[in-house]
Amino acid sequence: MVERHERASIGDHPRSDRETEWEVFVRDDTEDPLRHVGSITAPDAEVAYEQATKLFAWYADDLWLCPADPIHRFSTHDLDRDAEAVAVETEGEPRSFE
Repeated sequence: MVERHERASIGDHPRSDRETEWEVFVRDDTEDPLRHVGSITAPDAEVAYEQATKLFAWYADDLWLCPADPIHRFSTHDLDRDAEAVAVETEGEPRSFE
């Protein structure tokens, strides 16, 4: 059995009123899947690309940027002091930690 984690909705407010938050995904080699490596704040995609390359992707084959506004993030980690707990319906499926 697997314990159901308690998650909270995080990051639903912008870091800056003047700049966009971008989620950064990279692929190290052509055969690898994309993986999320972090987020940055930048005024546009070109500046976001520059920052993401310097911070996360100088070695990567591929770099994808996604504006964070349409993304909804949920985490078991305490990342946001304004986070709100979100219940997950398991339809009576028992789950516990082994």
